[in-house]
Amino acid sequence: MTARTARISRDTKETQVTVSVNLDGTGHAALATGIPFLDHMLDQVVRHGLIDLDIKANGDLVIDAHHTVEDIGITLGMAVQKALGDKRAIRRYGHAYVPLDEALSRVVIDLSGRPGLEFHVDFPRAQVGNFDVDLFHEFFQGFVNHAMCTLHVDGLRGRNAHHIIETVFKAFGRALRMAVEADARMGDALPSTKGAL
Repeated sequence: MTARTARISRDTKETQVTVSVNLDGTGHAALATGIPFLDHMLDQVVRHGLIDLDIKANGDLVIDAHHTVEDIGITLGMAVQKALGDKRAIRRYGHAYVPLDEALSRVVIDLSGRPGLEFHVDFPRAQVGNFDVDLFHEFFQGFVNHAMCTLHVDGLRGRNAHHIIETVFKAFGRALRMAVEADARMGDALPSTKGAL
């Protein structure tokens, strides 16, 4: 299998974002989004997804974090889509349940070539620190639109907003890791009866 890496830069009037990804990495992270709580969550994806991820973002945080969080999701999605190439011999589907104390979340992904997000997570408070938890929906919406995947995110239980969010990102990392894995039994085939993903 050829190297599954990509580097994408996205430059708008609101943000400048560069993402480098290695889908066959070892869990190395270099994260500088300007949003410490988002860096902490992205580090969960890296560690549990065993991808290498380098993100540098400069956004209009003086307004709020919305544009930066959304554009990081968009750029990460673009990088994952590019790194996947033609998607031959991958598992395509991935899923994970992850607990953290009282919290439990499930994430299921299909690298289908069709963007779709089902995000069902109830947060007990609107912010963690000064981070607006509603922005996580925007992050994942940006990701699925540009990674061209279907993603179901379900917060099954939890009382602590930090715990809930962390289980979501850990489960996302584990599900993505499963979906991008090479499936030796597939040979060089695409995991689709259509012959295209």
